Amino acid sequence: MSDMITIKIDSARLTAMLKRLAASGRDLTPAMRQAAGIMDSAVNDNFEEGGRPKWKALALSTVRKREKRGDTPIRPLIITGDLKGSISRHFDATSAVVGTNHPLAAIHNFGGKAGRGRKVEIPARPFLSLDDDDEEEIEACFAKFLAKAVS
Repeated sequence: MSDMITIKIDSARLTAMLKRLAASGRDLTPAMRQAAGIMDSAVNDNFEEGGRPKWKALALSTVRKREKRGDTPIRPLIITGDLKGSISRHFDATSAVVGTNHPLAAIHNFGGKAGRGRKVEIPARPFLSLDDDDEEEIEACFAKFLAKAVS
């Protein structure tokens, strides 16, 4: 089994907000649960929309191979649904994590050389990513929780 791939949000605003929440002494598990749900939804949106921003299209040779096998010819990263189905989330009082341990996750998320002799260049198609709207939704989740904590 491969190591889990995770994406870390590095936002000064979120970090400051989390520090204030931690200082409130409240159990952050409900907020972390909601944040994990937002991240999980964002990853699902990435698969459904073909990336945000859009991923590079499949090579014509890949489309032809898929058509020949009867697979979905044009949707990158979705053939069997195994990769998308491998996404998991975890949360506790101090963290919210969304990731996967699928063996092909890293090459598809980050891109790189693959295949026999590493001769095939796989473009990066980052599915474990958040856009600005997702980060704002997480910030709003924590802000709402913080407002309740100090009231």
